[in-house]
Amino acid sequence: MGKIVLRLDRMMVERKISLNELSERVGISNVNMSKIKNNKVTAIRFSTLAAICEVLQCKAGDILEYQKDEE
Repeated sequence: MGKIVLRLDRMMVERKISLNELSERVGISNVNMSKIKNNKVTAIRFSTLAAICEVLQCKAGDILEYQKDEE
């Protein structure tokens, strides 16, 4: 089975926004935002994803990517 990978780091570079600024504007801790950014989470709340998309002015599909397992 494949997996979902978060590409938040790429979007943050494109939008020229720091981890500190994004976490403050979204309303979550730097530690949790860092975990999201570095793909160290197994789940993300839709409300958090929506807030990230609002701040970065993007769609969820710009941040989420499906990767097939290599056989």
